[in-house]
Amino acid sequence: MHSVLYRAIIDGDSRCICYAYRHLCSSLGTRYFSHKEQSEEELIRYLDILTVKLGKGSSEEEALHTLLNDETCDAIPLSQNLVHLLLQRYKDDWQSALGVFRWAGSQSSFRHSPESYDMMVDILGRMKVMQKLRDLLDEMRKSGLVTMNTVAKVMRRFVGAGQWVDAVKIFDDLQALGLEKNIDSMNLLLDTLCKEKFVEQAREIFLDLKHHIAPNAHTFNIFIHGWCKICRVDEAHWTIEEMKGYGCRPCVISYSTIIRCYCQEGNFIKVYELLDEMQAQGCPANVITYTTIMSALAKAEKFEEALKVPERMRSSGCRADTLFFNSFLYTLGRAGRLDDAAYVFNVEMPKAGVSPNTSTYNSLISMFCYHAQEKRAFEILKEMENSDYCKPDAQTYHPLIKSCFKTGKIDSVLNDILNDMIKKYHLSLDLSTYTLLIHGLCRGDRCNWAFSLFEEMIDQDIIPRFRTCQLLLDEVRQKNMFQAAEKIEDLMKKLSFAAVGVDPAVMGVGPAAAIPAAVKSAGLELGNIDLYEINEAFASQYVYCCKKLGLDPRKVNVNGGAIALGHPLGATGARCVATLLNEMKRRGRDCRYGVISMCIGR
Repeated sequence: MHSVLYRAIIDGDSRCICYAYRHLCSSLGTRYFSHKEQSEEELIRYLDILTVKLGKGSSEEEALHTLLNDETCDAIPLSQNLVHLLLQRYKDDWQSALGVFRWAGSQSSFRHSPESYDMMVDILGRMKVMQKLRDLLDEMRKSGLVTMNTVAKVMRRFVGAGQWVDAVKIFDDLQALGLEKNIDSMNLLLDTLCKEKFVEQAREIFLDLKHHIAPNAHTFNIFIHGWCKICRVDEAHWTIEEMKGYGCRPCVISYSTIIRCYCQEGNFIKVYELLDEMQAQGCPANVITYTTIMSALAKAEKFEEALKVPERMRSSGCRADTLFFNSFLYTLGRAGRLDDAAYVFNVEMPKAGVSPNTSTYNSLISMFCYHAQEKRAFEILKEMENSDYCKPDAQTYHPLIKSCFKTGKIDSVLNDILNDMIKKYHLSLDLSTYTLLIHGLCRGDRCNWAFSLFEEMIDQDIIPRFRTCQLLLDEVRQKNMFQAAEKIEDLMKKLSFAAVGVDPAVMGVGPAAAIPAAVKSAGLELGNIDLYEINEAFASQYVYCCKKLGLDPRKVNVNGGAIALGHPLGATGARCVATLLNEMKRRGRDCRYGVISMCIGR
C-alpha cells in the first residue's frame, strides 16, 4: 500500500508550489511494552535525543529504520509517558509518528497502552490516511484493544473526511470489535454525523435503528443541534414535538439550542417567543441562554435591547455569573455607557457575590482604551495587579499597546508596558503580541525597533506571519536597510510550508488539501489569491479542486492548463511557474498572489 504526503510551499515571490512525495509503507507486527515511571528530566532528555535522531520529514520506514539501528535509541528505556510525548510531538507528521509507534511496539519488554493506540488512530485520521487507520483498527481488534473512545475517534475522523458511510460501517461492526450496539453507541454515531452536517443521513439511520434501540432525550437534542447547525430550524422545532411523543421532556438545552440559531439569524422576535414558551412549559431559561441572547443583540448593535436582558433575567429569578457580567460589561462598553459599566463592576458584581476573572478586567481595559480613556484603563490594570482573583495576561496589555501607537506615546509608555509584561509578570511575548508590536512600530516609523523584535522572534522559534514579513520588508527597503531586507526575504522563502496527507485510494485530490494549508501558513485566505495554476492530469481533477475549494474559474488556468499546454518531461513545475509569473507580470501590481499546484496522484 502506498501513501502520499503533500507539501505546499509559498515563497517570497508569492508563488505556491505543491509537491508530492511517495513512500512505500510497510505493516509490521506489533509487540508490547510495559509501563515504567520516569522523571520529568529523564522524559525531556530522552524526548530530545529521539527527536534529534529522527530529524524532520522522515517516512515511516526511515523513522523505524533509524530507531531500530541506533545504539543510543536502543538504550533508552521506554515508558507510556515517553511514547505519548513522542506521538504528541509528531501529531502533524503521521509517518514519523507511525515509525515511532512501530519502533516502540517492537521492543520485547514493553506493551502499548490503549491510549497510545487511540493517539495513533487520531493522528492517522486527522491526516486523512484512512487505509492506515483501517489497518491499525484491525490490529487493535485482534488484540482486543478497541474501546468506545477508539470508535469515537475513528467515526469522527471518517465523517470529517466526508466518508460517513465508513463511520456507519464501524457502527455496524461494533459486535465484531467486541462492543455493543446500544443507546450510547447509537447516539455517538448520530452526534458525529450531525456535527459534520450529515443530518439527513443521521435521520435515515435513526429511522432504521429506533425499532431496535429506544431513543432518549439526548438522541433528540443531538438532532435539534444538527438541524440548527444546517439552519433548518423548523425541523428542530418538529424534533421537540417528536421528543414529547416519545415521552422525553425537552430541557433547557433543547430550547437554548434553537434560541442560539435564531440569534445567529438575527431573528429576535422568535427568540422572545421561545423564551415565553420555555416559561410556559416550566423550563425557564438559564444564565447561559440569557448570555447568548445579550451577546447576540450586542453583536447586532441592538444595544438598548441588549441592556434590557439583565432585568428580564432578574425577574425570572435567574442568577448572573461571571460570564454573564463579562458580556454585560462588553455590551455597556459598545453602547458607550462607560460610567454604567464601571458601576456594574464596582457595585453590582460584588453585591451579587460574583468575582471577576481575567476576561472581566481585560474587557474593561479594552473598553476604556477604545474610548480613548487610557487613564481609567491603567487604573483598572493597577486594580487587577492587586487583585486576589487573577493577574494580567498577554491579552490584558494588547489594548494598552494599541493606545500607545494611537496616541504616539511609543518611546515612553510602550517601554514601560513591555517591562511590566516581561520583568514584573514574567509574560512571554507570543505571536499575536509580536505581530501587534511590529505592525505598530512599522506604522510609527520605528523600523529599527520593529526589526529587532523580528530577530527576537526568530531566535525564540516564533515564526512571524507572512503579512508581518511583507510589511516589515517594505519598511526596511524604504530605509535602505539592505541586510535586514535580505534576512526577511530569506525567511519568507522558507516560511509558508505545509504538509498534509490524503487518502491514497483517491487519485488527484492532493491540491484541494495542500493549497488551503499553504495559503493559511502564509497568513492569507483563498480570497486573497489572484491567480491559480492547477496542473491537472484529467479534467475531472480540475473540476473537483475548483468545486472543493470554491474557486472562481476566471482565476484558474487562465491561459490553459496541462491538458491544453501539455506536460513537458521533467519541466512541468518550471512551465507552471513561468506561466503564472508571466501572467502576474502582465496584470501588473494589482495581481499580488498566485498559487501553483502540481498534478498530484497516488
